[in-house]
Amino acid sequence: MVTMLDVSLRAGVSKATVSRVLNGTGQVKESTRNQVFKAMEELDYRPNFLARSLANRTSNSIGLVVSSFDGFYFGRLLQQASRQAELHGKQLIVTDGHDTPEREELAVQMLADRRCDAIILYTRFMSEKAILALIDATPMPLIIINRELFQAHDKCVFFEQQDAAFQAVDYLITQHHRDIACITAPIHTPTGKARLMGYRKALEKHGIRWDPDKVKYGDSTMTRGYELCQQMLQEGVKFSALFACNDDMALGASKAIWQAGLRIPQDISLFGFDDAPSARWLEPGLSTVYLPIDNMITTAIDQAIKLVNNEQIAAIPPFTGTLVLRESVAAGPGSKA
Repeated sequence: MVTMLDVSLRAGVSKATVSRVLNGTGQVKESTRNQVFKAMEELDYRPNFLARSLANRTSNSIGLVVSSFDGFYFGRLLQQASRQAELHGKQLIVTDGHDTPEREELAVQMLADRRCDAIILYTRFMSEKAILALIDATPMPLIIINRELFQAHDKCVFFEQQDAAFQAVDYLITQHHRDIACITAPIHTPTGKARLMGYRKALEKHGIRWDPDKVKYGDSTMTRGYELCQQMLQEGVKFSALFACNDDMALGASKAIWQAGLRIPQDISLFGFDDAPSARWLEPGLSTVYLPIDNMITTAIDQAIKLVNNEQIAAIPPFTGTLVLRESVAAGPGSKA
């Protein structure tokens, strides 16, 4: 039976180094880590995680609670989370919070019962008060992603949703669009509220009056994007540009625009949000906002590992969006004035 000592001899490192690589603890150079993994593969070494977890009172695992398993967004998040957990020598245990605070709390408790070393919670609806209470009640480190916690900036990883939406709409206005419609993300979520506020702030900056007829409240699906854009066109709402608060709704809206005999961007400019893989394949390519969910989950896991290792941590700076400008935006009517 191959042992940890055999791995250390094959890799040319100490047994303690092999242990640090497997446990994801301490500082180990990437080249050394790769040597250890190569030796494990050559020797077909399989560590006994159950025995080690009983001896060390750790499961060598990171728990992750997500709102849903659907869509490219969570696919990207899960893929990067798996890579980063593996980099730290941890197994990733993933469960679905079903987008409800009660189920998310139960999921965190389940992962805590499994003695995960740390837990990452992606939540959209749980109140800040409930989140802070859950952090206090959870016996291992709990890092929150997608929400800003004013009383726990060292335990939350969040994105500047309002600023990113502001940038997108501000860009449309600089392209001489003043009649800009908006299809929101679910407005009962903090994300939906923030993106709509970014839209409003951009209008205010340029002295453009808020027009409720130009705002439709969406649900982030292509179907609803199509229906709401079609509804505005049928109602005769005047707009030269449309800001859809996610790319799926933008794609749905593009079909409604095409069916109405209008062209993108000659008649209506279109701007999305999230930079989904499909955005570049729309004809013309969809201008959108890149949201760095890969970097966000990486940071969340790294922060959790620091807490597991009793290392000093600091507040995590907010992540910001990047405008991805493609062919779906053209100069607006104001450029001809």
